[in-house]
Formats: sequence, structure tokens, C-alpha cells
Amino acid sequence: MIKSEICELLGIKYPVFQGGMAWIADGKLAAAVSEGGGLGIIAAGNAPGAYVREQVKIAKSLTQKPIGVNIMLMSPFADEVAQVVIEEKVEVVTTGAGNPSKYMNAWKEVGIKVIPVVASVAMAKLMTRLGASALIAEGGESGGHVGELTTMVLVPQICDATDLPVIAAGGIADGRGVAASFMLGACGVQMGTRFLSAYECTIHPSYKEKIIKATDLCTMVTGKRLGHPVRSLRTKFARDYSKAEYGGMPDEELEALATGALRLAVQEGDNEKGCFLAGQIAAMVRKEQPAVEIIKEVMEEAEPILLRASQWVK
Repeated sequence: MIKSEICELLGIKYPVFQGGMAWIADGKLAAAVSEGGGLGIIAAGNAPGAYVREQVKIAKSLTQKPIGVNIMLMSPFADEVAQVVIEEKVEVVTTGAGNPSKYMNAWKEVGIKVIPVVASVAMAKLMTRLGASALIAEGGESGGHVGELTTMVLVPQICDATDLPVIAAGGIADGRGVAASFMLGACGVQMGTRFLSAYECTIHPSYKEKIIKATDLCTMVTGKRLGHPVRSLRTKFARDYSKAEYGGMPDEELEALATGALRLAVQEGDNEKGCFLAGQIAAMVRKEQPAVEIIKEVMEEAEPILLRASQWVK
């Protein structure tokens, strides 16, 4: 069985994180992933502290194993949520869309493991100096907010820039992706899109169906003009937004066009106005299955690949 230093650090069975997907990664999904041996992560997104507290309580009622909370630092409720994770004794915090330095000492004082998502070497070095426990190196193949570098380029550079454990994210859906991540120097992986097909993921059925029926060229990136590029399925909304983005629509109107679009996709499956976030690996997701099966499947696929690779060296 594949076991790495991140398993020892966090007290998990498998070196697999579930991505913190806003409006998607709730307490139920996080608990299922943690029960399955990985690290389930609740997404705070733009939600207030009360919502996050409720989801943490749901997760803790379903599992005694470690869980995490992903905090989007651009959220207007980031300060609230930063305090909630302390009060609720959350074991792990992952962060994105900003610099968590103002919260780091308070989290570390109560024993929370802080694992920021980074998309550049400069941010990796800064988070290392600030005392992060590990880093998630996320390439642009991922769904949601994306950076410029691909996973294959980013991960080894992050590994060279820090002595912290590195979790690879972006474009990972099966054992081949897990094995490749370890070859690049990572000691674990984070998967988001793959868990959209989990039984315990409560997205609208039409969202799940779109993922399962996706093709290799099913995603596109929008939002670059505003400085917040996002990868999503190539739906009517995404195409319309792209036309507006490069058709001269004022920034304020463009921002308004996207407001609430993810919620409409997640809760209502609205193809006209909903933004269906997904990574490039959506085409590799072919069926709905329990989260525990997803974790076991990818880890069992990775093990013989890594063993074969070790035999190639004479």
C-alpha cells in the first residue's frame, strides 16, 4: 500500500485529498472521503462562518477521522471562517486566492495544520517561511480558479523550492496521475473533479451527468480579463461569458454576469446561467461511485505502475 509522509503528518490512510470546491464540497462529501481513508475538505467559498460551522458539525457527526476546511481568502467572510475553524477544532486548513499570513500564527497555536494552495514558486517560498505544514501545488488543468503553469511543470519546481511535503493537484483522476505525481516529487495528490462523481457529492443530477458524459475538449477558461481565470465546462453560459469578456462589456457588468453562476449550476443544474466548474480530466470520469471506491481505485492503480517504474532502473 502506498503511504507517504503526508499520511503520518495528518493521520490519514491514503495520501489523497479531496479538493475544496465551493458550493460542492460540503460536510457530507468531506466525511465520506475521510472515512474512505483520504482527507475530506469542506469548502468555505464565499459562505459566512455559520454555514461553515454547520458543515463541520455535519462532517464530525459522520466521521471521527481528520477533516479539513478550505478558506478562500478573497471571501468577505474570511475573518469569520478563520475563527470558526479554531473554535470547531478543525484538523487541517487549506487556503487559496490570497495570502493566509495574518491567520497563520493563530491557527498554528491551536495545532491546525496549514496547507496553502500555491501556483508559483514565489508563493511556495513565502508559505514555507511562514511555517506552513505542507503545500498543494495546483496546475492549470484543474477546475475552478486556475494559474498559468501546468501540473507537470509546477510540481517539480515547487518540490525544488521547499523542504515541505508537496501535494500535487490539477489533472489527476486515476492511478496513472497519482504515480506521475510521485515521480515529480510529490508525496500525495488532491483530486476535485473526480469526486464530482461520488455518490456523496450532492450536486444537481444534470451537473453529474455532464461530468460523466464529458469529452477531452469539454472545458474552457474564462475570466482572464478580470484577472481571475476560471476553468469550467464548455456550456452555453461559458461561451456567452467568453463572448462578453472579449466583446467590450464593462468590467462591472462582466462581474455581475458571473455572480451566482456556480450556485445555479450546483443547486439547479441551470445550463443557461450556470457555471459548471470542472478540470480537464472530466473526460476520464465515467461512472458514479462511492468516495471510498474512488480512493481505493486510484491508489490500487498507482501501486503497480510505481513498482514497474522501479524495475526499469538497472
